[in-house]
Amino acid sequence: MSSWAFRALELSAALFVFLIGSLMLLVLVLYVRDVTQTRQAIRRNYPVVGRFRYWFEHMGEFFRQYFFAQDREEMPFNRAQRSWVYRAAKDLDATVAFGSTRPLNQPGDIIFLNCLLPTLKEDAVAPEPIHFGQGHCRTPYTTTSFFNVSGMSFGALSVPAVRALSLGAAEAGVWLNTGEGGLSPYHLEGGGDIVFQIGTAKYGVRDAQGRLSDERLKAVAEHPEVKMFELKLSQGAKPGKGGILPGEKVTEEIAQIRGIPVGQDSISPNGHPEIRSVEDLLDLIQRIREVTGKPVGFKAVLGSTEWLDSLASAIQARGLASAPDFITLDSADGGTGAAPQSLMDFMGLPIRRSLPLLIDWRERHGLAERVRVVVSGKLINPSDVAWALCVGADAVASARGFMFALGCIQALQCNKNSCPTGITTHDPKLQKGLVVTDKSHRVAQYARNLMHEVGVIAHSCGVKGPHELRPRHAMIIDDHGLPVPLARQFPPKMTGQD
Repeated sequence: MSSWAFRALELSAALFVFLIGSLMLLVLVLYVRDVTQTRQAIRRNYPVVGRFRYWFEHMGEFFRQYFFAQDREEMPFNRAQRSWVYRAAKDLDATVAFGSTRPLNQPGDIIFLNCLLPTLKEDAVAPEPIHFGQGHCRTPYTTTSFFNVSGMSFGALSVPAVRALSLGAAEAGVWLNTGEGGLSPYHLEGGGDIVFQIGTAKYGVRDAQGRLSDERLKAVAEHPEVKMFELKLSQGAKPGKGGILPGEKVTEEIAQIRGIPVGQDSISPNGHPEIRSVEDLLDLIQRIREVTGKPVGFKAVLGSTEWLDSLASAIQARGLASAPDFITLDSADGGTGAAPQSLMDFMGLPIRRSLPLLIDWRERHGLAERVRVVVSGKLINPSDVAWALCVGADAVASARGFMFALGCIQALQCNKNSCPTGITTHDPKLQKGLVVTDKSHRVAQYARNLMHEVGVIAHSCGVKGPHELRPRHAMIIDDHGLPVPLARQFPPKMTGQD
């Protein structure tokens, strides 16, 4: 026995000496490489030790939110915003104690106005139906869901992520937007309502030359789950630039669904070649509506606004039947994927400014009954959605909110193939962490709990349901830190004072 123990001790000592020797050899190799390279001054002046700077800089992305950032100071989403989504998705208690940590004097923030006599539970009503294309297409669409899943492409998202979203959206009774990557079997798996997005590259509905194919449009429209078509002009992360899918994420399956080569970067044009004016836009919308028989709208980030009046004039000249059935308005701070920082940080209007402009345009031109407004971009909490309804949106769509419901930890790896939660990666080892049966329920619970809490806000304001919220039910903090009526941003007939 003692001989065996002595032998084990000898092996341990030999292993220890080997490891120390290997470590010293590694340090020597790194030292030589650092002092001879010419690209990084820190490594050249401080060999080996200087490498820790870059490692700490990289790891800071992951640990900053846990050890250093306060609850409400992170970007793009702070801990308080994410925590609410996590609790709602897990169907946990979402109450807080000892007062709010949210300051009440930050410019642009919203405060809702409670009334003396709030709506009692027995007087509350279910959300009103939202009609799309009624009287203007062969198969109009009606839903009572005012909070839905925004466009996230299969390819940008993994198979288990799309499956979980499909099953969860169907369970909650909300629609799922396909994103520009085409319609996959995984979108259809849940059997719920689907909005098919047509991007600038026409993925899933393109011919061999990359042009829009009527035959492929008809094939997609034949799926009863596909309720509407959305023509994407621009999106929040990169208005004015097409989508980017790195080549390592273009698998055989994704390539087949999109109609592109395997393993090559998939870069969409920055605009639709056939759209050069608002007249062209209306022509393409009408073409898609005639081919599919279903409601058609477009998605855009608002920047310059002159084209809106031109669009309204064209609609009035052609007749209301020519109008888009809906407009999806994205925010300049929206987006889940890769984009140049110059566009991500500086291009387009944020939703707090652009939504009031769009609603005012719709009212001025008498299009409120014809054109529905769906709004997207960082609206992941009940207060965000309630604000959008107050301003005049018909429905809200969220991408990153549902990513958090799937388990996203804001690791900022969406543009790589290394998402640690398996949501935006095609690495099977990472995907296995996303269990579809569990995450699909979380998707459904998040949607249901958010819509319920929007109802709570509405009842506190004294109305019977979320659809009755108006600008008069909220105030906005001005540049001096003081609340002013939200209704000041709108014409009198929208404030409920007429």
